[in-house]
Amino acid sequence: MQICIILTHLDLWSAIKLSIIPREDTTLSRSSFSCSPARFSVTMGNTSSMLTQYDIEEVQEHCNHTFSQIEIVSLYQRFCQLDRNGCGFISADEFMSVPEFAVNPLSQRLLRMLDGLNFKEFVAFLSAFSPRASLQHKIEFIFKVYDSDGNGKVAFNDMLDVLRDLTGHFISEQQREKVLVHVLEEAGYTKDSSLVISDFLKTLGSSDLKMEVEVPVD
Repeated sequence: MQICIILTHLDLWSAIKLSIIPREDTTLSRSSFSCSPARFSVTMGNTSSMLTQYDIEEVQEHCNHTFSQIEIVSLYQRFCQLDRNGCGFISADEFMSVPEFAVNPLSQRLLRMLDGLNFKEFVAFLSAFSPRASLQHKIEFIFKVYDSDGNGKVAFNDMLDVLRDLTGHFISEQQREKVLVHVLEEAGYTKDSSLVISDFLKTLGSSDLKMEVEVPVD
């Protein structure tokens, strides 16, 4: 169905992969952190940041075990790199300082979901991209991207806004509206329809969503 393409053709997987998930040159190997029964010491440059075993288990529980413990430690390293002022939260300015993120057409939508996250929230956000995440979890994430005002409904203008972000000046506003009206009608909806999460689950429930990103640990 063309509506599946519209709803899932989000150019944000690359933003997650390039700007948030640890890169190959900063990959965390098992030898890059020391562990005891109580704590993990993550070394970055000349500084060291502490993540206890309790912290790791708490974060793992919070993200429904979508990441392994060593993946969580790797994500913590990336979190500390992004948290440049060391306050324990990642600000919008810190995210926008990453070039790959700043140029992404959906960066402002992502910032709405990312600004001010602590580490636990950061991992929970990324959990939708884990291969272990359920299809429902992934669809709920996509729904949040479209539901910009958080009212639990995705109206025609919400979808049009996403298409506008993605297509820019490559097609006219009239063409965008025509395409969107067509795919909505094909799926049994109209321009006046407001889609709720159950509509997304019904429409995308049988689709093969390719939105996994690998957290390198070796």
